[in-house]
Amino acid sequence: MTPQKTSPTFPALMRVSPDDVPFFSPEPGLLRRILAHNENMMLVEHKMEATWVGARHSHPHDQLVYVIQGRLLFRCGEDEFVAGPGDSFVIKGGLLHAASALEPSVVLDVFTPYREDYLPSANGQGPKTPRASVSP
Repeated sequence: MTPQKTSPTFPALMRVSPDDVPFFSPEPGLLRRILAHNENMMLVEHKMEATWVGARHSHPHDQLVYVIQGRLLFRCGEDEFVAGPGDSFVIKGGLLHAASALEPSVVLDVFTPYREDYLPSANGQGPKTPRASVSP
């Protein structure tokens, strides 16, 4: 018999302070901080060094990308483009994509549904779970 996977329980309100969730490095040249999330979506902050090159990959989650600082080269399917501060776009789940930093960069990503593989319990690394505030 295969053991059933249990999903985390999410509070009605999750507030995250920067002090609650430090950055961690899932790979060289990349820092990640898991911000507020629930079962439907996840906000993630990424900081990339100018030399960072991400592997081409896909995942089932839709991904909304907002560039805060820097410039990055993105390859999404057959499209290739440079995005800078204020640029945003959506990558449909399942689309093969990659990014590389052209200069030090900061990006906010929203994933839907949440990235279970990004949670500390899934990969054995990274931040503690953000402190949750439950609304009355």
